[in-house]
Amino acid sequence: MSLADQFAAYSAWRSRLAAHIGELQHWLGQNELSDAQSDLRLAQLLERLREDRLNVAFVAEFSRGKSELINAIFFADYGNRMLPSSAGRTTMCPTELLFDSNKAPSIELLPIQTRSSNSSVSEYKRFPDEWSRMPLDTDSPDAMQDALRHVSQTTRVTPEEAARLGFEVGEGQVELYSVGEDGLVEVPRWRHAMINFPHPLLKQGLVILDTPGLNAIGAEPELTLSLLPNAHAVLFILAADTGVTQSDMAIWREHICNGGVAKRGRMVVLNKIDGQWDELKTPEEIDAEIRRQVESSANTLDLPASQVFPVSAQKGLVAKITGDAALLDKSRLPLLEAALSSELIPAKRDIVCESTESEFGDVSRRVRGLLDSRLTGLREQLTELTELRGKNKGVVEYMMGKVRAEKEEFESGLQRYYAVRSVFSTLTNNLFGHLGLDVLRQLTHETRTVMEEAAFSKTLSDAMANFFAQARQALSKSSGEINEILAMMEAVYKKFAVEHGLKLGSPTSFSLLRYEKELDRLQAWCDDHLNTMLSLLTHDKKNITQKFFEEVAVQVRRAFEHANRDAEVWLRAVMAPMETQVREHQIQLKRRLESIKRIHQATDTLEDRIAELESVEKGLRQQIDALEEIVGRVQEMLVPQADRVLQAA
Repeated sequence: MSLADQFAAYSAWRSRLAAHIGELQHWLGQNELSDAQSDLRLAQLLERLREDRLNVAFVAEFSRGKSELINAIFFADYGNRMLPSSAGRTTMCPTELLFDSNKAPSIELLPIQTRSSNSSVSEYKRFPDEWSRMPLDTDSPDAMQDALRHVSQTTRVTPEEAARLGFEVGEGQVELYSVGEDGLVEVPRWRHAMINFPHPLLKQGLVILDTPGLNAIGAEPELTLSLLPNAHAVLFILAADTGVTQSDMAIWREHICNGGVAKRGRMVVLNKIDGQWDELKTPEEIDAEIRRQVESSANTLDLPASQVFPVSAQKGLVAKITGDAALLDKSRLPLLEAALSSELIPAKRDIVCESTESEFGDVSRRVRGLLDSRLTGLREQLTELTELRGKNKGVVEYMMGKVRAEKEEFESGLQRYYAVRSVFSTLTNNLFGHLGLDVLRQLTHETRTVMEEAAFSKTLSDAMANFFAQARQALSKSSGEINEILAMMEAVYKKFAVEHGLKLGSPTSFSLLRYEKELDRLQAWCDDHLNTMLSLLTHDKKNITQKFFEEVAVQVRRAFEHANRDAEVWLRAVMAPMETQVREHQIQLKRRLESIKRIHQATDTLEDRIAELESVEKGLRQQIDALEEIVGRVQEMLVPQADRVLQAA
């Protein structure tokens, strides 16, 4: 199955999953089992599935055939090259190919001058007026290619302006940003490009990130801090005619491995193997030469040879367009596509399964607990009424007094519940006192003031280190509050379960570990690129300060925003079962008392009331069966891919 077919199958699976979750949401509403919290969580889950994206990044130095590889893998069915591909530099700025149905086909370009502000590309995406926009005529390949050539545009600026925009003039392994005879420096005209194109794969949620070379990557650290780490797959392209160059190695170490081992979804492509095709050599000799290059590249990158894929993107594209099956096999492109499919799609599916299971499981368990509680309460009522058969009025009065006493005991126990809510509110305020964005905003302001007023490099270095230390301390204190909330809720859950028979289970746990790891990653990047002796001595204070806040602090803020959002969801989830069960238990006790009262007052006959409750019990059992059927359909779809293979075997 090709990558396109695999992705189409994944998209169909995601759509079916969303349909089944929507079925539960509709069923809960119909049966009056929904509440604001559950409805919100299911709505957010469905929104995430609708907005689900599969991000594939292509990274390479210039002239490695990167754009041609994108054309060959994804856009051959277009009948021509979608992305410009020629000798030299064709991608001068990071380029995202995606589809947004709310926008017309277009190319949006962010001017390079925005680099001089303190705002990231992500922030600029909220302000469409800051982008230059050109419509795409998707019916005309020539017009499309003309429009897409904008990503190759450059402009000439003074060395001072180039430095202000973040380009290291005359530095780095690639002599790209060097001063010309006119005293000016050639730099990209655009900072970022977004191409909105209605291609079938893009419509299904594929996002392709085409990146420029090493110097341009370094000039836009949002790539290395956010876009590349968050990509589900990164294809690193080498050229067979050059092997692993010094600048290739710099990209691999600094931007893909981050000094460590390449994680899952990181693949190496050895492109342009058609340069080895020689009619004077036998196929065996050609294969041996390609194999030697693969092993050499793998050894240099410290990878197994099985993770390096030799291909000819150009011949693969031609073969797909002309329908030449023999040439396609010779290009070895299908082997790369198969590896990408088997690595990328199952991994992405497992991520979606894990996040869906967590949210959906909490909601379905809450509803099942509610129905079980109602069924238990109803059966207690039936037992009480059945025992009244043939009994005199005195026994009915005794039973009524017993239920009334139970109700009063529960209501007195509610004082503990209200006290818990009060403590919960206090602990929640304490949590956001450490985790809240106001705290981070104040820390950012204080750090900026210190760095702007710093007279020595050590002051700058200490300020950056202190920023991370304070942010980490905020997470540590927040974790303490979370553990205190969890311990309190566990004790309360157990107490109400023992004393009043509430079916609460265990409260959902929560951890900030992922955000602590994110801080570690960001600080490691900062310590490698900004907070170094070389950087502090060779860059002016203003440049380092701007880079720190534009590139690092903004990512820390994003991590805290996500942590706040996750904490808010968890706090609602940990209290919701308690609130629901307490409310339901109150209703059940009230109904039991009312039922016995009516029999005592001869308003209802005993047999009529028993028959009525038996009918309600039947309805409850039907609801439980219906719920289990819907939940079963969703859970069947959430079985991890590896387990599915085992089950099939």
